[in-house]
Amino acid sequence: MRQIIIIGSGPAGFTAAIYAARANLKPLLIASSVEAGGELMNTTEVENYPGFAEGIQGPELMAKMQEQAERFGTEVLYDDVTELDLTGDTKTVTLGNGETHEALAVIFATGSAYRKLGLEDEERLSGRGVSWCATCDGFFFKEKTIAVIGGGDSAMEEATFLTRFASKVYVVHRKDSLRASKIMQERAFANPKIEFVWNSEVVGITGTDAVDGLVLRHTVTGAETSLPLGGIFVAIGNDPRTHLVHNQLDLTPEGTIAVAGRSSKTSQTGVFAAGDVIDPTYRQAVTAAASGTVAALDAEHYLASLPEALLASAGEPALA
Repeated sequence: MRQIIIIGSGPAGFTAAIYAARANLKPLLIASSVEAGGELMNTTEVENYPGFAEGIQGPELMAKMQEQAERFGTEVLYDDVTELDLTGDTKTVTLGNGETHEALAVIFATGSAYRKLGLEDEERLSGRGVSWCATCDGFFFKEKTIAVIGGGDSAMEEATFLTRFASKVYVVHRKDSLRASKIMQERAFANPKIEFVWNSEVVGITGTDAVDGLVLRHTVTGAETSLPLGGIFVAIGNDPRTHLVHNQLDLTPEGTIAVAGRSSKTSQTGVFAAGDVIDPTYRQAVTAAASGTVAALDAEHYLASLPEALLASAGEPALA
């Protein structure tokens, strides 16, 4: 049995691992088998993370975080958690390969998942012109006309990035103004390849074997129009990955894990949460990292409060 298991490998998870490892808690960090590193693995230039004056690539930043966590003794395991039992003094984590791991404390830092439009043809045409990741798929849309759906920072970043490949990028937004930060708006407005389609929502995606257009409905007049293009990138937000803790941890009305005040303490003793899974508002790499720090310190204090006999049961795990 371990003292602590961290579930999630984004900025929150790896920062928690760095702090926990430096406290000699010998954490096991369980990273996803297919989405290790979190959303920053799909980000190009990260310009607002402190310490990198010239910016840094998202995957490089996550690699540095992992290297730092492992330097202090974190064990990283690439698999997917399929089941959790967070009750009692001992928490049990079941993996996709059937293995189970036990710990006295768990930090849940699973982040969030791309939000989808919910249209019938969205899944059918996934990988055939429908994408949720510009940095993953932008290369395949050279000299094509494409659309980005959304009005936040992620949508502006995706649209700007995609102008490297596409001949034209429409930004489709259901309102007449953007919610993106001022600097991201200015970059998009200044890009000659980007054209905005205001007060419009996507009600259909057309194409037999690949995307060939969108059906848009004007949010004011209700009129429907067709927009011919060769691909769409959906950037309308994210949903916290909380399915593993439903009926075990209290959630907020926004669907994030509820924590006590500014702490990481969840409704279950010995279980802590950090990062986007508790943050419906800011959702930045730096705030996720700070949240991971809070979770590690809270977990450390919790473990220090346990009876010595219970702590003794969490012996020295052999590194894989």
